Amino acid sequence: MSFSTPNKPRTRSTDGKTRPAATYWSTVAESWLQARPQRLWHAHTDRLYSDFIEHRLAGRQVQRILKTDLFDEGVSMGLFPCLASHAPTVVGIDISAAIVQAAQTRHSTLQAAGADVRRLPFADRSFDLVVSNSTLDHFADLSDVLVALSELHRVLRPGGELLLTLDNLANPIVAIRNVLPFRMLNRLGLVPYYVGATCGPARLRKLLLRSNFDVHAVGTLEHSPRFLAVALAGFLERHASPAVQTRYIEWLRGWQRLSGWPLPFLTGHYISVSAIKA
Repeated sequence: MSFSTPNKPRTRSTDGKTRPAATYWSTVAESWLQARPQRLWHAHTDRLYSDFIEHRLAGRQVQRILKTDLFDEGVSMGLFPCLASHAPTVVGIDISAAIVQAAQTRHSTLQAAGADVRRLPFADRSFDLVVSNSTLDHFADLSDVLVALSELHRVLRPGGELLLTLDNLANPIVAIRNVLPFRMLNRLGLVPYYVGATCGPARLRKLLLRSNFDVHAVGTLEHSPRFLAVALAGFLERHASPAVQTRYIEWLRGWQRLSGWPLPFLTGHYISVSAIKA
């Protein structure tokens, strides 16, 4: 399904140039909130990311968690139930006011705020854990990713953990997508909203080290043939029974076994990272 979107958002860090990006993402959010597309696919990705978080936390409890965008919680259940099981306080930010409102309506105990991840409205050392799933890969340049990582480092307490995922540029499909014109891909329904600069595992590790994180683990997520899997999820959402949809999500989850194969960065759509503030 294709959604009408303006040109790619401007994402430079001055206040005067943040508003166009906020307007863009609010436009995207309003389209998604009205149409409610890809509900089955989002049920899958919510499960995928929750599995990643559960694996990293392994039952550990913390006091305060920050989630760097609320798109998941606005259009689906998102990761809030998983995060809330590990902390009494979960704070989420999003640049889109529409998404903030939708997420807060769905999850009344979520502390939601409108904010830019490159200029977080929180004091130093405010959080024990930051979860940033596919947030930082929507900027036009990696310099913005570096600014955001520095902010995430600032708001984490010493010893705090960053769980981060980004589109994986080492995956040939992602690499091809990123060099093709966004407008063309959007009109074909292959890319529903703007995707920005990203990198492979080696470059991401360097960015994290430059931001004074210790990198503990680097892995991959989402090994299914994504474009086909999303299309099939849309078809099953409209035509299949709940039981078939549940089996489909389990089948998609099974592709994660490829993360343990010899070449996971060629098949994984996302890089997943656990990094610690020294």
